[in-house]
Amino acid sequence: MNLHAIRAIYTFEMARTWRTLMQSIASPVISTSLYFVVFGSAIGSRMVSIEGISYGAFIIPGLIMLTVLTESTSNAAFGIYFPKFTGTIYEVLSAPVSPFEIVIGYVGAAASKSVILGVIILVTARFFIDFEIAHPLWMAIFLVLTAVTFSLFGFIIGIWAEGFEKLQIVPMMILTPLTFLGGSFYSINMLPPVWQTVTLFNPVVYLVSVFRWSFYGVADVSVGLSIAMTLGFLALCLTAVWWIFKTGYRLKA
Repeated sequence: MNLHAIRAIYTFEMARTWRTLMQSIASPVISTSLYFVVFGSAIGSRMVSIEGISYGAFIIPGLIMLTVLTESTSNAAFGIYFPKFTGTIYEVLSAPVSPFEIVIGYVGAAASKSVILGVIILVTARFFIDFEIAHPLWMAIFLVLTAVTFSLFGFIIGIWAEGFEKLQIVPMMILTPLTFLGGSFYSINMLPPVWQTVTLFNPVVYLVSVFRWSFYGVADVSVGLSIAMTLGFLALCLTAVWWIFKTGYRLKA
């Protein structure tokens, strides 16, 4: 394995984050903090608890998932699209670097940024809301697993996109609405039976549910099913990336 190549790609991508701290780190944290102020402190203080959990604490896992999903996808998509746009991707492809090493470099950097953001938001939440984490190890595992999975998804989008506007279509028009409708701000058990069934077709429900379980030990759907759905999506993304490099889809054209 060419560790020097992986380190070079990873370091370059992480350096871009440190050069744009306001956009990469500060902006998502400030936006999420506003959710804590409005929903957690202002509105949450006037609402009854959900499954024995205060509303402010209940939405913390959902808000972290909202940020991790969107940032993982966006960072990975831009990270691979920009070399395509400038033409430097051909230098990477012609170098003695395997597709596996390329993916580790780009996806690893995007996942690292998302995990850092998730941890910062978790710490920030302490300033607004009191909460406990029932299963901290599982929480960390699910955070990393989600970041890696959706960084792979973003990597695929970055290769598929033919323009900057397409980079925003999936994160803004599909992923964010699915997250809002995936139980980030409510329990799906609060919905009528028909809508509960419809909601189960939303893959984000399983991510939010299992992540909330790691905090409070409660889940809207089976923990085992949630893990299986996440691993299934990860396998699907890995298969798609393998096919892209095998066929050279929008890389060698």
